[in-house]
Amino acid sequence: MTEARHDHLSRRTFIRLTGGAAAVAAVGIGGPFAGPAHADDVPTTLPFEFRTSGYTCASDVPDAMQPWRDRNAARVDTAPHDAEGIRMFEVDGKLYDHPVGQIQFGLQNITSYRQTKDSFYLERAKAQAKRLTDRRVEARGAWYFPYPFDYAHAVHTGITYKAPWYSGMAQGEALSLFAQLAQLDGVSAQERAGYRAAADGAFASLLRADDAKPWVVAKDSAGYLWIHEYPMDAPGTSDYTYNGFMFATLGLWDYHRLTGNPLAEQLFDGALTTFNAYFPSMRNKGWLSHYCLTHSIATSSYHPVHINLLRQLHWLSGSVRHAYLSDVLMDDYPHPHLGADGGTIAIGAGGHTFYKFDGTGAVTATKDVSFTRDTQAPASQRVRIEGRGIHYLIKEGAYTGWYLPEYFPKVYLLGEWFRSVYRPQRVATFPANLSITCTKVASDGTVEATRTVEFAKDSNAPFDRRSIVNGRPMVQITAGALTGFWAPCAQVLTDGR
Repeated sequence: MTEARHDHLSRRTFIRLTGGAAAVAAVGIGGPFAGPAHADDVPTTLPFEFRTSGYTCASDVPDAMQPWRDRNAARVDTAPHDAEGIRMFEVDGKLYDHPVGQIQFGLQNITSYRQTKDSFYLERAKAQAKRLTDRRVEARGAWYFPYPFDYAHAVHTGITYKAPWYSGMAQGEALSLFAQLAQLDGVSAQERAGYRAAADGAFASLLRADDAKPWVVAKDSAGYLWIHEYPMDAPGTSDYTYNGFMFATLGLWDYHRLTGNPLAEQLFDGALTTFNAYFPSMRNKGWLSHYCLTHSIATSSYHPVHINLLRQLHWLSGSVRHAYLSDVLMDDYPHPHLGADGGTIAIGAGGHTFYKFDGTGAVTATKDVSFTRDTQAPASQRVRIEGRGIHYLIKEGAYTGWYLPEYFPKVYLLGEWFRSVYRPQRVATFPANLSITCTKVASDGTVEATRTVEFAKDSNAPFDRRSIVNGRPMVQITAGALTGFWAPCAQVLTDGR
C-alpha cells in the first residue's frame, strides 16, 4: 500500500446492526448471559466523519497471526483472582473487577484451549465473559464495562480517574473476547448467539461520540479518529494513549471477522490512518517510543508492545506501511535481552574499548583491550545506550558486566535474532549501480554462501522476514536467484516508507 492519504473524510454509512444488546434477552440464554437486557437505541451509523485511507480488514489471515494467539494461560493462576476464578485487581488489600485484566485473561485461556482442547480453559474464559456481562452498564444503546475503583496514573502525575470509569481499551478488547468465543469449537449454538449479542452491545459503544457520557470514541481537531484508553477528561483533553487504541483496533478486526459489519471496517480504517498520521509523535528517534501523545513520556515497557501491535496490524490489514513503522521502532530501540541462554558475539583481532555506564547512560569506567586473534564472548544483552549506539553486555569471563560497542564486522552477534515475519510479503529494492553482498547464514552465524550483485537499474525482490543477522538488520529474499539469501537493510530499500 502506498503512503496513507489524509486528504479526505470517510462517508457516513447506514446499516442495521444484527443482534445488538437487546438480542441477549431474546435468545433466552442462561449462564453467562442470565438477566434481561434493554437496549433499544443501538446506533446504526458512524459516530462522526473522520479521516480514512482505504485500509481494509484482511480476510485470509492465518490463525497464528490473528489477535491474541501469542499469549496463553497457565493452568494455575498465580495472579489475584476471586473464588469464582475471575481475574481481579488488588488495591490496598481489596480486590476489584478490572475489565481489561479479565478480558485479556479470558483471551489467554482461549489460546490455551485452542492448543490443548482442555475444557478447563474454555470454562475459565467463559467465566471471565460472564463477569463482564453480569456487571455491564447499559447506556446510550450500548454495553459498557465499568472500572469500580479510583485510579491515579503512576506516570501521568496529577491525573486521577474516579469510579466508575470506562476505557476504550476494554470496550475494544471485549470485542475480541466475545467474537472469539462466538466462533470457538466447544461453544453451543445458544452460547454463540449470546456472545454475538454481547459483541454487538460492546461494538455499539464505539459508535457513540463524545457529546454525552459515557464515551470512549472521539475525533481530534484535525479530524482523526481516536479510541481513548482513558476518556474521562473533558472531550479533546484526554491523553491519546497509543497502545490502548491499538489493542482496541484488534477487536474491530475480530468483530468484523465475526459479523462482516462495514462500520467496523471503517473504524479499523480510521484507526490505522490515525496511527500512520501520528507515528512521528509516537516515535522518539533513536530511543524508546512515547506512551501517549499528550505527555510524550518514553517507556521501556510499552515500546516493544508498540512494535508488536504495529506488526500485527500489518498482518490484519496487509498494510506494508505499518510493517515499516514497526521496523523503524525496532531499529530505534531493539529488544535488549538475548534470552535465558544469551548469545555469542564475535570479536575481531585488534584494539577494543569496554565500557560501564550509569542509569543515565553516562560512562563510569572504560577498559582498553587488544586481542591478538579473533575471539568470541557470551553476552546477555544487545542494548542501545541512549546517545551511544548498540552495545553488548558481557555475561561471563574476564569482562563480565562490561559493555562492548557493536561495530560490524569487528564486533557483532552471531546468528539470526529478533525475527519479524511479514504477510503479505514485502518488496526490497536493490538500487542501480550499487554492489551489494548477500549471504546465507547458519543458525550459529556461520556464513554458508555469499553472492555479490549489482544491477544496471533498480531491481525488486520479495522478502518475508527481517532479522538481526550477524549483527545487522537484514531481509531474507524469497524469489529469484537470491532466494534464501539475506540482503543488508543498510543497502536495500524496503517498501512502506
